[in-house]
Amino acid sequence: MAPSANGQTVGRRLPVESAFTRVEDSRHRLPRLFGRRDLVVLGLGVMIGSGIFSLSGRQAATVAGPAVILSFLIAAVVCVLAAACYAELSSTIPVSGSAYTFSYVTFGEMWAWLVGWALVLELVTAAAIVARVWSAYFLATLDGFGLVLPSGVAQFFGPDAKVNLVAPILLLILTALIVTGTKLSSRVLTVVVIAKVAVILLVVVIGATHINMDNYSPFIPMSRAAPAAASPTLLGWILDSSFGSFGVMGIFTAASAIVFAFIGFDLIATASEDARNPRKTVPQGMLLGLGAVTILYVAMAVVLVGMRPYGQLGGAAPVSEAMAAAGVGWAADLVNLGALLALTTVIVVVLIAQSRVLFNMGRDGLLPKSLARVSRVYSSPARAATAAGLAAVVLTLYPKVLELEELLVIGALFCFAFCAVGVLTLRRTEPNLERGFKVPMVPLIPLLSLASTLWLMLNLKTSTWTKFGIWMLIGLAIYGLYGRWHSRLANEASWDFDIGDTDPGTGGLQAIRREDTDEELRAVRTPPKSSRGKHMRN
Repeated sequence: MAPSANGQTVGRRLPVESAFTRVEDSRHRLPRLFGRRDLVVLGLGVMIGSGIFSLSGRQAATVAGPAVILSFLIAAVVCVLAAACYAELSSTIPVSGSAYTFSYVTFGEMWAWLVGWALVLELVTAAAIVARVWSAYFLATLDGFGLVLPSGVAQFFGPDAKVNLVAPILLLILTALIVTGTKLSSRVLTVVVIAKVAVILLVVVIGATHINMDNYSPFIPMSRAAPAAASPTLLGWILDSSFGSFGVMGIFTAASAIVFAFIGFDLIATASEDARNPRKTVPQGMLLGLGAVTILYVAMAVVLVGMRPYGQLGGAAPVSEAMAAAGVGWAADLVNLGALLALTTVIVVVLIAQSRVLFNMGRDGLLPKSLARVSRVYSSPARAATAAGLAAVVLTLYPKVLELEELLVIGALFCFAFCAVGVLTLRRTEPNLERGFKVPMVPLIPLLSLASTLWLMLNLKTSTWTKFGIWMLIGLAIYGLYGRWHSRLANEASWDFDIGDTDPGTGGLQAIRREDTDEELRAVRTPPKSSRGKHMRN
């Protein structure tokens, strides 16, 4: 099926009206279940996870030292700037797909495909890595309660195990949870998020009483040369200089990796079609969730570095190890249990977000449109959720999956950059679109977001950039061989809505959405204010 003559591939943009029409198409409609509180929980569910329970200690021990506190603050500032851009775009185009859909409307089809492909990389890698870390905390939790597994069994639990059976089993169970319905997942998520926030607050309070001020000195350790075999950062490669670890540059290098801990606010935008009144609730949920998690992260980093010398924070479970070293073993067991809950919710939210991205790309024809089917039994995009879960299962079987941590960070930062430029572009091309939230001080804030995002990307390793380049080339090949020929935008006139769009007999889920509470979304343009009367009065 060849593309129609409605425009070239690169510049073929999705009209904003079409984006809303597809949402309201009954065959592709998701039930609106999330309120503002649910969206905040969604963000907290994915942001509070391995970033604070694992990544913080490892970055302090190997890259930044006690100055990892500054790394958290830098990463938080970058994410707040990016969140402002996401909030405006999601309030203007509140449909699932997040940065992918924003780019489709703003830049064109091929650029949207690249952003969507980067989102797929980010989310699949995140689910696979967190599942591996979960297996390590599961083993530590069992040990804390006196349940010692035989060595022949324990070897399949470690995050670095060549054959890890726990992580794929966990992913399969959580995928089944997502497939069986978003509302069930939301209820489970709320309970678990409340529990893990309580655990973090308890750790901060108890840890604050065991702080040794000597552990903060030196706050910024002397820089060290990188090993000869280590991959330099892209900035170091450009400047022909190896910055190594620690020192001032170590703070920025750690901040680039710590962005992983804040990834989650952007995933709230993928739930726009599941949200009630998304023009207001999605930006509110995004910004409130990010603000809350920033406070928790900085408090935890201050306490963690103060409890133990930074060189001893590189273990598999640094928080619980620090609590045990301080003589509060019961709190260490509680931390392990809280980490299990935290990591579980991360995986759940990531799988939800991944299913929504695949659902949207299938609805647009860039991926097989069977992914856009909404199950009549569970009222969820079951096929997209299944595909997301199976992809994560395959990746988590890779023994060195933990080394791909920066790969999901670069995927997220790539999307951040497009959203920053998207705010400026959409303000110019569609100035009269209704916006539930507006970025203040335009163009300053989007430009600062773009500059800070690019700076963190420069501080990622060249090996990460190489892997990312290969991934994007594979994506371009898939788009050239499949996406551009099957695009719904290119074949709108001949698009078949009867085959593969929905499970038989769904009735478009019309019985699920209550007409008295869910208003139809439309692209509303606010007419420019006339100044004629003002001039006449003057």
